[in-house]
Amino acid sequence: MTAAAPDTAAFAGLPDLARADLGGRALLCSDDFFAGMGNLLDPGEPVWDADRYTARGKWMDGWEPRRRRSPGQDWVIVKLGVPGDLMGADIDTRHFLGNAPPFATLDAVVAPAGADAEWLRDFADWRPILDEVPLRRGAHNLFALGPCPGATHVRLSITFPAGGVARLRLHGRPRPAPPADGERVDLASAARGAQALACSDSFFSEMDNLLLPQRPAHMGQGWETKRSPVPRQDWVIVALSEPGELDALVLDTAHFKGNFPSGARVDGLYWPGAPAHLLTHGAPWEPVLPDTPLGPDREHTCPVPHTGPWTHLRLTTLTDGGIARLRALGRPTTRTPGHGDPLLAGLNAASPQTAGAALTRCCGAARWVRAMVAARPFTSRAHLMGEAERVWWRLADADWREAFTHHPRIGADVESLRARFGATASISAAEQAGVAEASEAVLRDLAAGNQAYEEHFGHIFIVCASGLTASQMLGRLRARMPNPPADELRIAAGEQAKITRLRLQNLEFSP
Repeated sequence: MTAAAPDTAAFAGLPDLARADLGGRALLCSDDFFAGMGNLLDPGEPVWDADRYTARGKWMDGWEPRRRRSPGQDWVIVKLGVPGDLMGADIDTRHFLGNAPPFATLDAVVAPAGADAEWLRDFADWRPILDEVPLRRGAHNLFALGPCPGATHVRLSITFPAGGVARLRLHGRPRPAPPADGERVDLASAARGAQALACSDSFFSEMDNLLLPQRPAHMGQGWETKRSPVPRQDWVIVALSEPGELDALVLDTAHFKGNFPSGARVDGLYWPGAPAHLLTHGAPWEPVLPDTPLGPDREHTCPVPHTGPWTHLRLTTLTDGGIARLRALGRPTTRTPGHGDPLLAGLNAASPQTAGAALTRCCGAARWVRAMVAARPFTSRAHLMGEAERVWWRLADADWREAFTHHPRIGADVESLRARFGATASISAAEQAGVAEASEAVLRDLAAGNQAYEEHFGHIFIVCASGLTASQMLGRLRARMPNPPADELRIAAGEQAKITRLRLQNLEFSP
């Protein structure tokens, strides 16, 4: 089992562009007498072995030049696995205590294709991205970096009397070369900027491994979940490098021989920039690849019946186990699934006033309406529904209470309230259709319960009434009465979010 390093959290969402399994390489250094420069880019955590020595001295898991006897610098030149915009660095000196360098600098360059190590050493126009900084011994040293868009190489320099560095992590946003027209690429590759956003479990090995471009050397370089005593489906959500249409998916179980999942399926959605937390529950996922049997230690290339376009994929294993790699083979596209959708076309083209009036029929909070109008254009139904949810949960309590005032009380006479709730009255009547069949006794209890609820909590009882009978509504009202007011407000807000989603789904609109 591997533990996440602190720099993983510090630079969340920004991959290490220098790691060896992404293609990073240490090309040249001034000296590496005690420990080789290649160790710097090892994706694993540095190891300490107190009793291990070599013919040259103490074995160290890092890069360590010999002791410097005169002022100056030692340096190492690193080729990034993929060009990118570097934003953060970890100059990791763990296990180097009495032999850690006191200061370091970082420079970067955008080098021409085919530049060799000697040219980089002698002729490259290096640009400082980290001025001289002190280093703590035996520790992660985290720094924000200056700009060098599309950097291809980095030079780490350590000052007199030099010392050792265990790992160099260089975090940023990949900037790969654009594909040629019609070229098929792996849209789920970390080398292109794809990210694993969330997963159900990663007990044995990390979800990020799924997206590495190189095939794994062993089982620990895949994604493996813990064993479950009961049947369980595990999942991982991936943001593609760019919106794209898929031809095929590759599910690779390399090295998983007695612990591969029995099968898997893949779902997708189109929502550029979707927040990860909203994708883990309730997101409108659509089938991409149906349930597919998997075998041990092999690549499964699966034609995709639903090509998209997609921005995110959710891989679900039908049992626990491990998958080494996920490939999403396809082509970037500017086409959106919302093209030709009358609702999206209408909302996107309407004036702010007209669009706002339509959205008010779904939710009466004025700030929610303004934010949704500003969020246009919507590229898909998933985008529309997702933005509605995202905006709603970022509002204040007062905005939620404002939305509640646009609902008639459950069981209230619709005709008498039509004038007050003109924007939502007919919708509310349909949603509360279950009340129409209620007995007089249940209606009296609903009226009394609503009054008691409102007096206690300061707002009307909100429930997503679609499909509920009056007796069921009454039961839910009574069950929620003992809740603390702060908790109940959020429960009511959750019910309002459900109502808004249903109304958006059924909204008929043309500007």
